[in-house]
Amino acid sequence: MVTPVADPSGGDQTGVQYRYHRDLFPALHDWERTERSIVEFTGESGPRGLLGLDQMGHFGPQGCDLVTGAVRETVGREDVPRPALTLCELGSGFGGALRHMVHTLAAEGPGVARMYGVDLVPEHCAVSRRISAAQGRSDVTEICADATEVPLPGASLDAVVVTGSMPHFPRPGAVLREAARLLRPGGLLVATEEVSLAPAGGGPSDAFHEVHPPDVFFVTSLPERLRQLREAGLTDVVCRDLSEWAVALLAERLKVVRLFRGSVAGIYGEEPVDLIERTLSTARDEYLAGRLLPALLTARRAEAS
Repeated sequence: MVTPVADPSGGDQTGVQYRYHRDLFPALHDWERTERSIVEFTGESGPRGLLGLDQMGHFGPQGCDLVTGAVRETVGREDVPRPALTLCELGSGFGGALRHMVHTLAAEGPGVARMYGVDLVPEHCAVSRRISAAQGRSDVTEICADATEVPLPGASLDAVVVTGSMPHFPRPGAVLREAARLLRPGGLLVATEEVSLAPAGGGPSDAFHEVHPPDVFFVTSLPERLRQLREAGLTDVVCRDLSEWAVALLAERLKVVRLFRGSVAGIYGEEPVDLIERTLSTARDEYLAGRLLPALLTARRAEAS
């Protein structure tokens, strides 16, 4: 049983996040029908093709590739032989990124012994379990839990990743402390900061908040994020600016939505496609104006002394 988590504005985050994502991605709750439509549209039945539409509001396969690349370069280097990795994604949603990363790490090394997906919303976890089972994924385990209280042992993971869910955490500092607890000494945290990071003294516009409700999306300043990482006991922090990359990616994603609107609407429905388009275009506007800072964040748990 999941205890509802209150956000700073007093909302029930389990219900708030469920309703927002249900409105944005209603078709994913009918996965079997939606999968057939996605495969027909993309021509791909693997995790990458499915993820492209599973995460239309996020950085999609390209963002997951950045995260997976950081994991491989840091904890899965070929010059450091090691067994398959144990990882966890916080805020795993419908599990598209989760399965994509497992697939990529298995294909390119070092492989995955176990991948845990943690999400607060029971309905998201149920959908993800159905998809994982349909794909025969015995290496993926979905856990319905708050990202600040994950029911896994401390120091048990090689890497903790977050692919686009940072803005959905009302208490990101607590999430980062939990990530540090879960990591083994030297373990890696990797997160895409998609619409969750703002410059010092700044923040997104009213137009952004119209399609990114403040009780669903929580924005943190860069100095505050760096402080949260330090207080969590994470070191070797690198914040890679993705502004140019993200502007180009969202422009391409908008082009796909507009060129193939009929097909995409056939999968999601007309109203969700309108919302997806506005979500992407307003995020891109914030990047161009410098009011949001898209970034790839990496940090490590300090080695044992």
